[in-house]
Amino acid sequence: MSDKHLKEAFISNLNGTSLLEISLGLSLAPLCLLCRGLLLILYYLHYGKPLSSRKHSLLLDFLVLVSPLVLSCTILSPVIFFVPIIIAAFCAGIFSKIYSQRRHESRVPFRQIVQEFQKTYLDPEYIPAITVFRVYVNLLTSISILAVDFPQYPRRYAKTETYGTGVMDLGVGAFIFGNALVCPEVRQKSYVTQPKFSNLAKQFFSIWPLIFLGVGRLLSVKSVEYHEHTSEYGVHWNFFFTLAFVRLAASLLLAIFPKNKSWIIAINLAVFYQLVLNTTSLKMFILHGSNGRDTRVGFLNANREGLLSLFGYLAIYMASVQVGLYLLKRRNSIRGWMEAARFLLLAALLLFLLLHMSQAHTDAVSRRMANLSYCLWVLAHSLTFFTWFVVTDLTLVFTKLLVKGSSVPSCWNIVKPPYTGTRHEAEAVPTGRDSRLAHICLISAINKNQLLFFLLANVMTGTVNILVDTIHSETAFTLGILHLYMFVNCLIMYILHAKNIVLKFW
Repeated sequence: MSDKHLKEAFISNLNGTSLLEISLGLSLAPLCLLCRGLLLILYYLHYGKPLSSRKHSLLLDFLVLVSPLVLSCTILSPVIFFVPIIIAAFCAGIFSKIYSQRRHESRVPFRQIVQEFQKTYLDPEYIPAITVFRVYVNLLTSISILAVDFPQYPRRYAKTETYGTGVMDLGVGAFIFGNALVCPEVRQKSYVTQPKFSNLAKQFFSIWPLIFLGVGRLLSVKSVEYHEHTSEYGVHWNFFFTLAFVRLAASLLLAIFPKNKSWIIAINLAVFYQLVLNTTSLKMFILHGSNGRDTRVGFLNANREGLLSLFGYLAIYMASVQVGLYLLKRRNSIRGWMEAARFLLLAALLLFLLLHMSQAHTDAVSRRMANLSYCLWVLAHSLTFFTWFVVTDLTLVFTKLLVKGSSVPSCWNIVKPPYTGTRHEAEAVPTGRDSRLAHICLISAINKNQLLFFLLANVMTGTVNILVDTIHSETAFTLGILHLYMFVNCLIMYILHAKNIVLKFW
């Protein structure tokens, strides 16, 4: 068997893992973010100033925000159930140290601190959880697309063949979810009137880089005979094409129908598509081709998974637009965001219940078809993931109130503390998007050039696979390669951000 076919077999015919393991794995990113924030506050508490060294900030961010994710999907995967507990205990220890030291300086009861916290006001123009969610989906995807080619990456995390819930299956849907949260229709102010199809015209202009990247990936993969998982999207199709066409189709629908009814469009799309799958031969066509023997003759046959799954991904996108509209409702108080977090969590629980019913009465989760169960699964986990980031941000705001003057990049900016009518005087450096601290934050750096980060990850993944025999790599070598790959990618983003360079001209 050739090296190409060996690698294709290595990532094929897989069945995924459990919903519980994926949920626990997703809790790692918010816990890492919380740990980074608490460490920065503790540093300020001891030294009386924020961490200002860019080198040390990059090292801290990489070691706390990125490295644990690499380890969790390789050598720590057998004990993944204990990793969140260990990180949570470490965070609790740091918080206890901060609170105990603060109590020596002030005798204010804990109950009063909580009451004051709930009356605190935040910057309503900046929702850090949206930024962090999108960046972490990008980070997790970038780690997985290379790690999956190494034996240390558990096969249960890789993309499933037909049915199942793999970590990488969720990444595709979460990418769609994150894009919808910041689409032009969501960001458009309600009081601003624009021509009905203006956003559609913007999307026509903004998707061409995705089309260009999709064509570039297709040509490069075919020219070097790079290994492919054909049943993922088909022979010629890839995720860049999917994202481009979903964005364009969604803008067309949102130009025709009211955007605040996008959840109704999402339900109709997902349910109708599932009915067609169950009542016609469409499901058999997707799984086995027009002749029942997995033919790939003709464009539709060759790319049936990529083309027909567009209906499911479009449903996810439209539902996510509704989520984005809810999140961007103007709320500037802690109490308001606590209520929003409760609502999002209840919505996620409802979606998990509907997922259980869908799998019992219609079909199991299938990324290959992007069926109803897949849509419900992606939305449920994405909402849960996002809610954890909101809770993390609120926890960091509470801790910042304990240590006057402390700041955490990519976290909410306190604009009015309790019982004052002025801006927050205790926060030495504002944590808004244009602050000095933002320039030494890895999350802000990646956020500024997200598409470039993802493109670099794809190019470097291909380069490593061409140069390295990934399948037979030893554990130490694998960890070294993955860390170097992620560090170089992050360092490039960090340098571009430090020089205020945004490589986006569309």
